[in-house]
Amino acid sequence: MQPREPRRPQQTRQARQPRLPRQPGRTDSDLDAAVERHPLIGHVGKSGATLERVTLADGRRLVLKRLNPADDMVMTLTGDTTGREFEVFQTGVLDRLPDGVDHAVIEGWRTPDGALLVMRDLGDAVLGWDDRLTREQWLFVVVRVAALHRAFLDHPPDGLASLDMVVGLFSPNRLRPHAADQNPLARLALRGWEIFADTVPRDVAEPVLGLLDDDTPLVRALAGRPRTLVHGDLATVNMAFEGDQLTLLDWSMPTAAPGAIDLARFVAGCASVVDVSREQMIEDYRVAAGTAYDAPAMRLALLGGLVWLGWNKAMDAAEHPDPATREREQRDLDWWVAQSRDTLEAGLL
Repeated sequence: MQPREPRRPQQTRQARQPRLPRQPGRTDSDLDAAVERHPLIGHVGKSGATLERVTLADGRRLVLKRLNPADDMVMTLTGDTTGREFEVFQTGVLDRLPDGVDHAVIEGWRTPDGALLVMRDLGDAVLGWDDRLTREQWLFVVVRVAALHRAFLDHPPDGLASLDMVVGLFSPNRLRPHAADQNPLARLALRGWEIFADTVPRDVAEPVLGLLDDDTPLVRALAGRPRTLVHGDLATVNMAFEGDQLTLLDWSMPTAAPGAIDLARFVAGCASVVDVSREQMIEDYRVAAGTAYDAPAMRLALLGGLVWLGWNKAMDAAEHPDPATREREQRDLDWWVAQSRDTLEAGLL
């Protein structure tokens, strides 16, 4: 079966669903009037966050997301005990997104174990891992992401995830305490870093593994470049096309950093489903970002892309059951190794 292609962006703004009335102390009981409730099993998220679809008596369909570090691996790994995604909504950060960029949250409140978000049900507008982006669709995305970066350039909001937590998300030292958890993500990443150490040339593997042990040089170098609000986990599965709006989902890792972090992470995770070369994606971002583009930051972010996802690339290149995928992932890994080597040789750390 061929992967489905996302709907072509249209040039009409869709109506927003109204928020639930904001009331202090709201709890889950406010949703007791829902006529249907169904857990979303098997959704594409890998963090373990719990999602539920509810239908209200007036016909509105909503999605509930429970923010609980006991279930959500990203919360655990980034030291988030209260629900950062709720906090960026509550403090109004998401209301300051520029024209063309939207979010799905319409309400939220604290719970005893974290927080709960109430979101618009975007249905098939949300992209999946197999959705391909045409050149036109990629430009639709990159222009709006760049607008986000320009809007907050040199003035990122307070209360975001610390940059070291985002850069070192998959550090083995951070993962090992969770190797026996029900969520297999930590075990997979640890296995991937073992393969990375055995298969990647030592001149790149050793510095990358060193940064996983102590990411201070990379964090300090990135923090020294112009910073903005970055989403932190930019991927197709965290996007929806709604008319002329790019709706960004899963604001669990927003941080103050160069915008290049978002671009590098998207290229690392999603280049294989975009009908544009990696080099062209970077060039398109340079053009779209304008004053928000910083060449040294891009070099650093590309090294950060390997620090972030090198485990996954090495594991797929070595162990994916499909030979064609193994070959593709090896080429991809080789590209990232070459980019990281250039950054290391440039002396930016």
